[in-house]
Amino acid sequence: MVPQKYVLGIDHGTTMTRAIVFDTDGKVIGSGQREHKQYYPRAGWMEHDAREIIDNLDRVVRDAMRRLRVRTTDLSAVGIANQRETVVVWDKRTGKPIHRAIVWQDTRTQKQVDALADGDPNRFREKTGLTLSTYFAGPRAAWILDHVRGARAKAERGDLAFGTMDSWIVWNLTGGPRGGVHVTDVTNASRTLLMDLNTCQWDADLCDAVGVPPAMLPTIVSSSEVVGEAGRRTSLAGVPIAGIFGDQQAAAFGQAAFGPGDAKGSFGTGAFLSMNTGVRPMISENGLVSTVAYRLGSKPPVYGVEGSIADAGSVLQWMRDELGLFARIADADKLAASVRDSGGAHIVPAFSGLFAPHWRPDARGTIVGLTRYVTKAHLARAALESSAFAAREVVDAMNADVLATGLGAPVEELRVDGSLTTNDDLMQLLADLLDVPVVRPEVVETTALGAAYAAGLAVGHWESLDDIAPNWTSDKRWEPSLPVPERDRRLRVWKKAVAHAVDWVDADTTPDDLVTT
Repeated sequence: MVPQKYVLGIDHGTTMTRAIVFDTDGKVIGSGQREHKQYYPRAGWMEHDAREIIDNLDRVVRDAMRRLRVRTTDLSAVGIANQRETVVVWDKRTGKPIHRAIVWQDTRTQKQVDALADGDPNRFREKTGLTLSTYFAGPRAAWILDHVRGARAKAERGDLAFGTMDSWIVWNLTGGPRGGVHVTDVTNASRTLLMDLNTCQWDADLCDAVGVPPAMLPTIVSSSEVVGEAGRRTSLAGVPIAGIFGDQQAAAFGQAAFGPGDAKGSFGTGAFLSMNTGVRPMISENGLVSTVAYRLGSKPPVYGVEGSIADAGSVLQWMRDELGLFARIADADKLAASVRDSGGAHIVPAFSGLFAPHWRPDARGTIVGLTRYVTKAHLARAALESSAFAAREVVDAMNADVLATGLGAPVEELRVDGSLTTNDDLMQLLADLLDVPVVRPEVVETTALGAAYAAGLAVGHWESLDDIAPNWTSDKRWEPSLPVPERDRRLRVWKKAVAHAVDWVDADTTPDDLVTT
């Protein structure tokens, strides 16, 4: 152990990038953060400027280190956590993306996914652990190749590189066109529809079916190993890049969810609930997906089962940016706290369809139960509460899968993180609806922390999981207190609201425009 040194965790999320410096006890020493622009070219489309993200990354790292007067020689390693299913394709020679990054919430690949499913959305579930959905990364890469003139031929020649955002960040940090390392970790690879969950390798048949040439794929590495050093032109020159994690798996790792049955829920832009199932993948029969939870070096992978809710905090962002109901997200909390309940209104925020456990791409965001009594305060409360109701559906599916497979264990406690967990009323409702304790840790930046832990383990900053587990400490705990009849009534009304959100989308027959470089 090298206690005088620190580990840097990078958390690249849907709306912003953070750089956080952690000490050996897993405590935050300092940080920097910066938002990036969201692009919405059409209804259901969402994009990011991948070059802006690299610029922001360099700035937030410099900000964090300057404030602390930390030098690169004070860092043992850097770990990277990223928004998982967002895809970028770039030219290996120039280092330039050939299209904006297509974000995980984007639904433009629905026709491709429907054709791939051919009536069976679980066609590849046994091999990938995933349901065929616009959520996952592979079809987005295929869409770019088919809509940027000449791209597919370049990809087949090996001139283009594909990756989720971890690949793009690592490639740029390690030199870009001047020898950049093209890798992805096993947690991100497990979200592409291109990796065999059992072998943790790219599968040629899956690549052919989805339409992604193997020549453009990164090498799959573990979540915790040294993949290279940051280049001399970066703000991290010479620091080992030793941890790569999909953001939700990183958050679970930062929550010390190391053993079967350990469960966490992240409530940020979206909401993501996951449970560790051990060294065997659980193939869900109840609408969840199987994924790799983590892999440390050459050790066997550890698996998990997950339920993703596309829209949670993003509903509040929509209310702020598009409806102008309040100026700051913090104002939404104040509005929601000013009323006792949602006034009978429910919001089902299916902006990108309904994900787990429903998998209804035909769903769209719906507000029901309106009367003249309902104010913007009630709507703010309904927006917040929607993620708690959706989480109950996911936990029900987890418990049903545990009963059916014998893997994992029923959820007995949920460790939570993310921006929405600062709202005590929401966390109490979550405990009431789940009927289990909800626990928020002292260090809530668990995504960056999980990436830092993975990096530190790879370089010996921490020797084992036993060194890390004691760092987790509880900040606040909520016990369920809602009477059972009232809980059942509220869940029954929520299910009615969900029923109104589905079957909204008709087939879109508008041809896609050809994008030129």
